[in-house]
Amino acid sequence: MREEPNTVLTLSDLMWEPDVSWRADAACSGVDSDVFFPASEEDEQAVAQAKAICAECPVREACLQYALATNQSAGVWGGLDAGDRRRMRRRIRDRERRKAS
Repeated sequence: MREEPNTVLTLSDLMWEPDVSWRADAACSGVDSDVFFPASEEDEQAVAQAKAICAECPVREACLQYALATNQSAGVWGGLDAGDRRRMRRRIRDRERRKAS
């Protein structure tokens, strides 16, 4: 039987801290977060308001990458709502599967 090394992990070893420096330049900085997390994503007008702010944002791509990397399941991030991001993840996953086969 192989012996495992006696490595003691700390909580900080298990934490992943993504780069969020882009937030300082975000168009949503200072905007009420309720705009980006409407009570219902079925409220097309509320979602459209958030997406309009994102459309003018200089760090939209970084925001979307953050949302995808951290699996944000609610709200508008990088101009996409939760449904949009689910569809994007599915397309990415399907493309990767096709590449692998």
